Amino acid sequence: MLRLRVALVVLAACAVLVLILRSGDDAPVVPAPPGAEPVGDPFAWTEERSAELERRAAEGTAHVLYTRSPGGAVATAERVVRFRRQVEAAARTAGVDPDRLEALVFLESAGRPDARAPGDIESAAGLTQILAETAVNLLGMEVDIERSRRYTRRLERAVAQGNFRRAAALNRARRRVDDRFDPAKALAGTARYLKLARERFGREDFAFVSYHMGIGNLEGVIERFGGSPSYAELYFDSTPLRHPEAFARLASFGDDSSNYYWKLGAAMNIMRLARRDPGRLARLAALHTSDASARRVLLQGAPQGDLMPLRGDVAVTALRADPDVRVRPEAAAIALYMAAEVRAISGAPALRITHADDGGWTLRVSRDYASEDQARAFQYVLDRLQVLNVIAWTRTKRTIRVTASRDGKLLEPLLDRLEK
Repeated sequence: MLRLRVALVVLAACAVLVLILRSGDDAPVVPAPPGAEPVGDPFAWTEERSAELERRAAEGTAHVLYTRSPGGAVATAERVVRFRRQVEAAARTAGVDPDRLEALVFLESAGRPDARAPGDIESAAGLTQILAETAVNLLGMEVDIERSRRYTRRLERAVAQGNFRRAAALNRARRRVDDRFDPAKALAGTARYLKLARERFGREDFAFVSYHMGIGNLEGVIERFGGSPSYAELYFDSTPLRHPEAFARLASFGDDSSNYYWKLGAAMNIMRLARRDPGRLARLAALHTSDASARRVLLQGAPQGDLMPLRGDVAVTALRADPDVRVRPEAAAIALYMAAEVRAISGAPALRITHADDGGWTLRVSRDYASEDQARAFQYVLDRLQVLNVIAWTRTKRTIRVTASRDGKLLEPLLDRLEK
């Protein structure tokens, strides 16, 4: 997947555009050609919108939890809930939200105390996936690497031979020499880390972000951003056009780190449903796992009909659409938003819509890009809108398949850029 590492704005290419600026009343706007009526950007960060963006991000990053959790989200939730009492005790020690710490267990090990990252025993291991070096040098945990390694080899042989009674005994023995495989001790170690990080940053959100990203790496992003932001502000207000240095640094760590906090929110939602509405959790799991993206989730209950063409001056819309393409108004508005953002970032000409599916809710965008900058800018826009749960997308050989959500209605003022 292409990553946008640096700001791609070239002043000469963007001179004809009104970029994402802060006006006198601090209102973010969607890029527009000269003379066009400014349209507010409902997906840009503002203090008032911060909580809403966090909610959206938890929903927008949930798909990977439903599709990649070992045994599925329902089975993972059943494993994780068994450690609730120990999670609550560790959360009290750390002074953090027990629901978020429980979500960390969901993400890190899927509730499996013997989970191990690929590689040697020194790699991340246990219920909260702690590196051996971190366990010993930072968290004061007991880890005898050589003995843990020997027990692990013997345990794996016992499992391969179907001798599960011996495997259980070896697992207990390994816990005695490697605290990471003891759930209570692993949670206690994680609590010490979170308490240290919370004291370092003065914020719980950054403490959890740093658990995956690392304290030093997160400090580097904050330094490039400036000020004392929340993670929501740091993430959503770091773009190729705003705080580009912070954006480039954050993007360099990849989705696993930059979206970690949002995935914690997604895991919290899953655990909440597992307790309060297991039937809805099962239905959501079925929808998520029925498609390569969250497309079916977004299309659930979506109205049909009311289609419109994507006709307009390319200089205004930054879009080219094949003549027979007809889409829902929400999808048209999202297409205009994506095209405006891509042109503002890359300075490249229009995106091309080749056809539409799913009753006009899914657009097929050609991958015949004008430049590498355009491709990278489009990748950024896809990733950001997916995190915001505004779209779901997948890649085919010739097109990007983008399914719009009903939240495209928030962008309907952009439809004025099309021909009436």
